[in-house]
Amino acid sequence: MKAEDLHRKSPDELHTLLLDLKKEAFNLRFQKASGQLENTVRVRHVRRDIARVLTFMNEKRRAAS
Repeated sequence: MKAEDLHRKSPDELHTLLLDLKKEAFNLRFQKASGQLENTVRVRHVRRDIARVLTFMNEKRRAAS
């Protein structure tokens, strides 16, 4: 996920993306616990994407006020 893509998204789109990423992180945790997770790097990428989206959401919130 690139920062350029996140700049173009509206706050509603960012919120939807955040929910999707959190669901994916939840599913990855279950796969890891049950031993079914093959791509362990994906957990790190999803965590960082969540942090990136939260950062942009905070930026947009501060700019609006």
